[in-house]
Amino acid sequence: MGVAELDGSARADRLAWKFRHQAALFARSGKALALFLILLLSAGMAVAHAAPATYSGEAPVASQSEGERAEALKTALAAVVIRLSGDPGILANGNVAAAVAEAEKYVLQYRYQRGTASADSSDATAPALVLVAEFDSNAVDRMLAGLGLGSASSAVAIDTTPTEHRIWLGGIHSAEDYARGLGYLSKQSLVRQSWPVEARGDGLLVRVSVSGGLQRWLDTVDREGVLRVNSASPPLEGIDATLVLNP
Repeated sequence: MGVAELDGSARADRLAWKFRHQAALFARSGKALALFLILLLSAGMAVAHAAPATYSGEAPVASQSEGERAEALKTALAAVVIRLSGDPGILANGNVAAAVAEAEKYVLQYRYQRGTASADSSDATAPALVLVAEFDSNAVDRMLAGLGLGSASSAVAIDTTPTEHRIWLGGIHSAEDYARGLGYLSKQSLVRQSWPVEARGDGLLVRVSVSGGLQRWLDTVDREGVLRVNSASPPLEGIDATLVLNP
């Protein structure tokens, strides 16, 4: 029995054919490419790079509801984390479980498939519907590294107990900067919680709870490029590090 896609892929194929056909009709015009892009954007289609199979997971669902999808994404990401770490009991680690609970932060794309039964169709327990999710390999790797984990061949355990620190975040010149800086902190894979404490001039005093220690977090933040570490040990009482929002 073949696998049938139920997530609108047939409709997407028809739309893609329509766009190609309409673009061909205008091929003699210099506006052909612009027309194609306008049609593509107006349909709300997004292009995503497929994740390696290692970073794909599946989970049975009863429906395509938002609640079912959210739980299925967690189950799918849990399977990926177990596969990468080589540890079936890894979800007993509270920090790992908390990261998996935020599966929607790491998903690139997902689709639904009909569940497959055995050839004799005697398996009455086969799910009617399965969610297949592909996760961002770079984001998942960063998350695992921050938790002191990696592939089964290179996993090195570290203390991932969250620690709380006070940081000064500079370069905040507008409401947009404020939203971008705090938005990044709220989604950064090693940050468990963040609280703005005080705004003064072009900066913010922020409390952050991070996994893996302050230096590991600062190194990760510097690599990601949204914030720049100015000082990891500033001569300021009550401030553990100073950072600047990159333009």
